[in-house]
Amino acid sequence: MRVYFDNAATTPLDPEVLKEMYKVMENHYGNPSSIHAHGREARTLIERARKTIAGLLHTSPAEIFFTSSGTEADNTAIRCGIVDHNITHAITSHIEHHAVLHTLEAMEKSGIIKLSFVDVDNKGNIDYNHLETLLKNNERSFVSIMHANNEIGTLSDMIRIGDLCEAYNAIYHCDTVQTMGHYEHDLSKLKAHFLVCAGHKLHGPKGVGFLHVNHRIKIKPFIYGGAQERNMRGGTENIYGIVGLAKALELAYSEMEQHRNHIQDLKTYMMGKLTDQIPGISFNGETDPEKSLYTVLNVAFPEMEMGDMLLFNLDIAGISASGGSACSSGTDIGSHVLTAINASSSRPSVRFSFSKYSTKEEVDYVVAKVRELCPVNV
Repeated sequence: MRVYFDNAATTPLDPEVLKEMYKVMENHYGNPSSIHAHGREARTLIERARKTIAGLLHTSPAEIFFTSSGTEADNTAIRCGIVDHNITHAITSHIEHHAVLHTLEAMEKSGIIKLSFVDVDNKGNIDYNHLETLLKNNERSFVSIMHANNEIGTLSDMIRIGDLCEAYNAIYHCDTVQTMGHYEHDLSKLKAHFLVCAGHKLHGPKGVGFLHVNHRIKIKPFIYGGAQERNMRGGTENIYGIVGLAKALELAYSEMEQHRNHIQDLKTYMMGKLTDQIPGISFNGETDPEKSLYTVLNVAFPEMEMGDMLLFNLDIAGISASGGSACSSGTDIGSHVLTAINASSSRPSVRFSFSKYSTKEEVDYVVAKVRELCPVNV
């Protein structure tokens, strides 16, 4: 049996998305910047996709800008939001994705900003009182705090952060890569200035995402070249990817409650099975459904010899999972998230992440294999 439990890294492409993309690949090859009929047809597809996404998120199509990835969207929001508004102080946390952390750290190293880190507890929860103190004690700040942590699943309170940022005239960027398409985002009510999406996290294609830029803020382009994306991003648009992304988000919203219940049940089921069968097991991050991303389960296994081989052995057993962020896989660097929450370095941790295609039979198989790999006294 082969099991794919690494959906936080990337999800399988939905067959309905593939169908939509294939039709575009086969029939619409014009450059959307061209004024002839072939170009106009391609442009229509892009704008239709933009309108679909904006409608689902309760915002204006003028606030959606297509990018190549969530990383590009994060970089655009951070660099342009800070530079174009003369911001000299930024606030983030030590558990952010490297697309955020490395960008802000590079800007601090260049002398553009002073960077402050808001405290988080041992489950990855933001200390909102400390966040307010940082906002209060510094000039206008740029705040970048993700909605759901990609490694441990702990959720932040976007409404509370948005209210704090509004009270102190701060710019609020939220990395929503893990939650877009898994939770409803009503952008007519949220007080975030920037939100991001990556298509491959919600059964859409790789190589495409979008940045939501609230109408209350203006930025200059991050990538220059042409007049694409209403002069906001140079480069010929990925028409097939954009159409696929819109279809994936449309499907996600139409099936959201059903899939959330299914996946949360699987997560709860797996937690129970692991707890029953492996003494001493625990979980990193929040596991309360109200505080935790339902697609992610980060498991801290008991200390064992060759614990660093656990992922390798799972792979041999046909199980795809992750030891942390996918963007760090293949390196010897430990998880910066687990370090930040003071997780035990002597206990191997594995992130299992689920999708609408995951099954209880797969959970049973994974638990059985893990039980074989964990030498415990029962």
